[in-house]
Amino acid sequence: MRQPETVGKYANGQKVFVNADRAQQLIIRRYYNRIYYCRTLDDQKEHAYFEREISAVPS
Repeated sequence: MRQPETVGKYANGQKVFVNADRAQQLIIRRYYNRIYYCRTLDDQKEHAYFEREISAVPS
């Protein structure tokens, strides 16, 4: 049986933004099976994105 992936490009707690809406910033909460589970900064709603749908916030 194949093990789920638990290591991704972005770290837990890292700020990212959605490529389709660069104004929406998120914080990575968890990475599991090639999906990033994120929360918005303002209303704390949960979202799920693939790696190709998000980008890191420049520091």
